Amino acid sequence: MKLYGKITLLACGVAVVSSALTALAVEKIGQAANDEAAATFTSANGLHRAGGLYTVAQRPGEAPSDFTHAAESTINGVVSIKSYASTRGQQAYGGSQGYIDPFEFFFGTPRRQQPRQQPRDGGNGNQEQPRGLGSGVILSEDGYIVTNNHVIDGADRLEVTLNDNSIYNATVVGTDPATDVALIKIDASRLPVIPIGDSDALRVGEWVLAVGNPFGFTSTVTTGIVSAKARSVAQAARGRSMGIESYIQTDAAVNPGNSGGALVNINGELVGINTAIYSETGNYVGYSFAIPTSIVTKVVTDIKQFGTVQRAVLGVSFVELTPQLAKEKGITATNDGILVMEVVDRSGAMEAGIREGDVIIAINGAPTHNTAQLQGEISKYRPGDETEVTYIRDNKKHNAKVTFRNSQGSTKLAKQNDFTALGCALAELPAERLRELRLSGGVQVKGLTNGKFKEAGIREGFIIVDINNARVRTPSDVEEVYKAIMNSSDTDKVMFITGIYPTGRKVYYAVDLTDPD
Repeated sequence: MKLYGKITLLACGVAVVSSALTALAVEKIGQAANDEAAATFTSANGLHRAGGLYTVAQRPGEAPSDFTHAAESTINGVVSIKSYASTRGQQAYGGSQGYIDPFEFFFGTPRRQQPRQQPRDGGNGNQEQPRGLGSGVILSEDGYIVTNNHVIDGADRLEVTLNDNSIYNATVVGTDPATDVALIKIDASRLPVIPIGDSDALRVGEWVLAVGNPFGFTSTVTTGIVSAKARSVAQAARGRSMGIESYIQTDAAVNPGNSGGALVNINGELVGINTAIYSETGNYVGYSFAIPTSIVTKVVTDIKQFGTVQRAVLGVSFVELTPQLAKEKGITATNDGILVMEVVDRSGAMEAGIREGDVIIAINGAPTHNTAQLQGEISKYRPGDETEVTYIRDNKKHNAKVTFRNSQGSTKLAKQNDFTALGCALAELPAERLRELRLSGGVQVKGLTNGKFKEAGIREGFIIVDINNARVRTPSDVEEVYKAIMNSSDTDKVMFITGIYPTGRKVYYAVDLTDPD
């Protein structure tokens, strides 16, 4: 139902590879013991995700003599996360021949690797296969752990290993594909926690440590400096958006398996979550990227409090101001910023009086020289929050109070994504019935009650064949599409459904998933 893959970037022959799920076909090749724990050495049967690191800060003018304090205080707060999927689940993501890194969807065609590890039989004829390996960071003593969404996406089971080698099964609390953040939980107590630092206070050139599990080597610490802030990788990815991009760029060595791990400062404070690397090979060659904690903490708080992320919308379409554009439009007061091309109806920007041709240069005093900085700032807010926007008009600086709205133009907070809002049960059609209808797959609507399907005109017995041009064969397929739509940042959240009734009549429906104001 989903296609994932990876592409070679032709610009200078460089590829951006998302960094986590080292194709887990993890193979034990030896063990070495020390006084505290045994470290399992593994080799990976292929690369499926790349990237992941955390950035850290130090006090201005202070050069560390070593990093032992920061390393010792953080390695126990970083965990290893293994994901497993049944062979049936693997087929839903592109085939059972091997592992596909879902995040590689941004970069091209799927790459599969034949797993070496024997799958487990999970019953019902479904075999469980290891799907990927990543890292996570403990946020609370009672077992909440943050990681990348692409580390856990598509998994049927998650296994978390702490630094003391204790193992737990984890449940998913919530995910946000737009920022590539996921919150999971294990049933444990008195866990070591890495304190949260201020990623906004980071300065280029500050020392950072990346802590994670590259290639399955647990509790690995590498060092580097902050190379850049508010970095976007869309240009390197041929303009393909990776969602909200405002990364911390560092030169700390990060490799597959580091995704979801910690980026900390020399004081041992968490300042980022490892997410991606910039590489020709898929392994570290110079630069890696982390989601700053200013974004992570807001996303995690929303998931815990509301069950879903509250996304603020300014309500403008724009381009980045270039010197050429500035010359064409007679703008002399600034050389960069966010040039407003259109103001969306019913938006906070329209209400605040922002107009086409204005150049937004700051949000709440934080500069917005580029798209990444704008996204990074707005992602900290919820619908209904008010802040000050600074902009240039007629080569004069202006300030306006803006109340952010949601994608529907209101200040209403979003509800938790609830699949039951469709108002029906779904049943997989038996093979015999599929043959009679000459269908390769389909899901039948049963027990129709008041809900989104009934509002759209769908009747009892309708057989869903595809949704938004994606084939559906099981009820879980429909739920996956629903979640993807609701988690997207698209203004319009609609299911375009193709299907037939038992009589053979083909019908199309558009199901509006948004809530009325």
